[in-house]
Amino acid sequence: MSEGDVLSVIRDQEDATARGDAGANVNAMSSDVVMFDLPPPLVYRGEQARNIEALEAWFATWSDGVKVHLVDPQFIIEGDLAVAFGLSRMTGIKTDGTKVDSWSRRTIVLKRNAGIWKIVHEHSSFPLAMDGSGRAVTDLLP
Repeated sequence: MSEGDVLSVIRDQEDATARGDAGANVNAMSSDVVMFDLPPPLVYRGEQARNIEALEAWFATWSDGVKVHLVDPQFIIEGDLAVAFGLSRMTGIKTDGTKVDSWSRRTIVLKRNAGIWKIVHEHSSFPLAMDGSGRAVTDLLP
């Protein structure tokens, strides 16, 4: 077992996202996955997180696809549990012409069952402006 095995699951999911392949994207997740994602609500659980139709609808808001990439992840791996974390970059052009190039924080927890790693938890977030505006700060660079 190596970091490469865990990273492969993450990269395969990122490749699926770039291709707009919702089925392959959700295949990386366990059936009981819990996600704290960027869009509301606060939490997605199980089939709500694995909602192929919702993911396809999001993919349709991008003119030539979207890329999401965990850059230089750090790993903690103990037995059948792995944590990968770092900064994630999302790039693409929305169908209205808006260019997106944003960095966020991302943590991915994977569990190995019968030799297969699946994502059981993911947390993505933007820093919050501490000026009372409640605004997410999406324009920071590493």
